[in-house]
Parts: sequence; C-alpha cells; structure tokens
Amino acid sequence: MKYLIPLTLLALALTPRQAASAQNGEVTLIASGGIREALMQLIPGFERKTGYKVKPIFGTGLVTKRQVASGDDFDVAVLQPPYPAVIASSNAVDSTATPLASSAVGVAVRKGAPKPDISTPEAVKRMLLAAKSIAYPPAAIGAAAGVSFDETLKRLGIFDQVRAKVKPSTGGKAAMAMAAKGEVEIGVTFMSEMDVPGIDVVGPLPREISTATSFVGLISSHAKNPTAAKALLDYISSTAAMAAYKQNRMEPSR
Repeated sequence: MKYLIPLTLLALALTPRQAASAQNGEVTLIASGGIREALMQLIPGFERKTGYKVKPIFGTGLVTKRQVASGDDFDVAVLQPPYPAVIASSNAVDSTATPLASSAVGVAVRKGAPKPDISTPEAVKRMLLAAKSIAYPPAAIGAAAGVSFDETLKRLGIFDQVRAKVKPSTGGKAAMAMAAKGEVEIGVTFMSEMDVPGIDVVGPLPREISTATSFVGLISSHAKNPTAAKALLDYISSTAAMAAYKQNRMEPSR
C-alpha cells in the first residue's frame, strides 16, 4: 500500500477554512525557494489539466520545514532532506515522499566579466581568496544554499577569510542581483536560482566540495482535498516535470 494513511480519510476533520478551500478546488503548495522557478512553470499546466487552483507559498528550506512541523495548512510540501522534525510531527505522510530533483550550488558573475576557473577544489579556493567581494544567501535565515556553501568553505579551510568579505544578501536571487549590478564580484547560490538578468553563469561547484541538495514532495496528513493533493504530487513528479527541472538547471530525479 502506497499510503500509510488512506487518503480518503484525510478529509474527515477539516477546519471551516480548509473545507471552503476544498470546495473551491484550491490546493496549497509550500516549497523552498530553490525549486520555485520550475514549480511556477509547472503550475499553469496542472491547473489547465485538472481544474484545480494552486496556491503556492515559497520560503527558505528551514522555514518550509518549520511550517510543516508546526502544522500550518498545506496540501503538498516540497522539502529538502533531512526532515526528522517533519516526520516526527506526523503532519506529512512519510510514505508519499517522492524525489523530484536536485540542485547544485554554483557561481555567477556580472554579465561580461571574466569567468573564474572553478573546475577543481583548488581553483575554487584560489578564486574565493582572490575575490574582493562575495554574496550568497545566509545560512542564518535557513537558506539551504547558504548552509551548503558554508560547508564548502569549511572543507576548503577558508571560512573565516571568505566571511570577512561577504556582503549581506536576503536570499539567492538577491545575491544574483547584487552580482548583476556589480555590487559584488562573485555571486553564489543554487543553479536553479540563476535566472536573474545581467549575470553570466560560471557553473556548479565541484562535487568533491559541494553536494547537490535534493527536493522531495510529500502530501499532508491533513490535506483538505487528498485527491487534488495526490494529483499535484503526481504532476510535479511526472516526465513533463522532469523536463522543467532540467530546463531550470536542476538534475531531475529520473
């Protein structure tokens, strides 16, 4: 059996707001920002195909996990493993966990600027030490790209040297905007967030020093419309969805 909890039973105890949303055919999707562009491309097709309306809510990876663990209203969540607090909360059906795609952390520069060599860990280290200014989404706000890049800096043994020349960014796209404007020499975030005009994408960091972050879809154990929730999860894990992930510089799960 695919689901630990029969989905037909999930709609038995709805709040008035949940019941109204279910009657209106609305599906609430919460997800971390690293997969935002691909999902926003997929949503219109899902709505046309099914007649359901998607209400998307995006935040940092940590914030999205907290939303699920604390019992916020949602039908489908897209999270970055690990998420032990989410499973412990019983607010998501663990057996519905479906891998969607992964995204590597990469480097971008202002359009037309020389592209640094990032082909090896040693080249990345030289690039970061030589750079006068760097922007990336801060781990302090729960940005998964920032958490990953902090780990990269520690692996390279240059965390303190690089942190001394980091300019604050409010997120991945903000870091890219800073690079586009020439406010920083180097911008770092998920490759999937590098659709900002005015930058040249250098490429992903070497796998030896930077592990790609996975994105997994789960259905809420309190879904207001279990049928719609399953339909949405099926759609964003479909073959067509894999093409959208690839188009957004992500690695599809299949």
